[in-house]
Amino acid sequence: MNRANANSAIARFRTGFRAIGAATFLLAAGMTHARADETTIRLGGVRSITSGVTALATKRNYFKDAGIKLEASDLDTSANSIALLSQNQLDIIEGGIAAGYFNGLEKNLPITMVMDRVSTPIGHNLMLRPDLKDQITDVKQLKGKVIATNGTGSVSTYEIGKLLERGGLTINDVDLKVLPFTQYALAFANKAIDAAEVIPPWTTQFIKDNIAVPFLNVDELVKPTPMTIAVVMINTDWAKKSPDLVRNFFVAYLHAVRDYCQAYHGGSIRKEYIDLVMSAGIERRPEILNNQSTWPARSPDGKINTASMLDMQAWYSANKMSNANFPADRVVDSSYADYAAKKLGPFELENTASTVPGCR
Repeated sequence: MNRANANSAIARFRTGFRAIGAATFLLAAGMTHARADETTIRLGGVRSITSGVTALATKRNYFKDAGIKLEASDLDTSANSIALLSQNQLDIIEGGIAAGYFNGLEKNLPITMVMDRVSTPIGHNLMLRPDLKDQITDVKQLKGKVIATNGTGSVSTYEIGKLLERGGLTINDVDLKVLPFTQYALAFANKAIDAAEVIPPWTTQFIKDNIAVPFLNVDELVKPTPMTIAVVMINTDWAKKSPDLVRNFFVAYLHAVRDYCQAYHGGSIRKEYIDLVMSAGIERRPEILNNQSTWPARSPDGKINTASMLDMQAWYSANKMSNANFPADRVVDSSYADYAAKKLGPFELENTASTVPGCR
């Protein structure tokens, strides 16, 4: 791939996928002012296609009917959001899992995971430079290679580590290079990296533009499954003060999650969901939204795979990115998801002909 193509690809990728700090934004246009009997909840989230869940819950009055006014803020990464959550600047956050969460537990911060936001299948892939596809055919051959990740303690690094273990390697056997996802295309083109842990929509676009080639499929190879890579977290001090409010929030939230899952499977709500995501500015490229492989899966019952979380915790600890291991009930509080799922009843897929895995 030449430099011009790489720069063109980067320009496309940066559209709609740039970190924009913690600027406050309203997820749904036309949000009404809070009624006297509405309670404000402050939520921060890292943008993704799944961000439309809160926009949809607002549009369809799920929050309003529960007496809730949502104040939503855009976050650049979930890493710095832990501080905002623990310092009571936010009540709830949506974002990816990282070593920082487990370090927060060690410091006894008032935080806990309560619901999944993204679970496999997620479409992540350890991709190679095209000129290396015939040279590297086994995991063992990655030894000494330069591999890009978006953060040292990120879930991408965990995924890389788990994939390397299949060849008897660890992250110490490779040269990990921390780069924003938006810089991967140029790094591949300049041969600054040999491989990278790539996420949608870049996985699809890199193949299309011959920027990189698939090598190791995370959905198939990283266990335990389903792997939860992004979650909803709460400030536990805040939650203890208003337990009914928090439970009601998650009933409304999970209602919209189930709508998302119907859209994910091509149900009647899909167009409405896509239109809402575009109008809210979460993702404005129709080619991304109309590509099923770019839609992250999630649980219609909000269920976090605790086994997956405990495996991540153990891996981060073994690789000196965190220092302690906690029991399952400290890592994940499933009570809110369980309550919401019971309130809403069993999830029934509208498009029963769908064969797409996930979101079931």
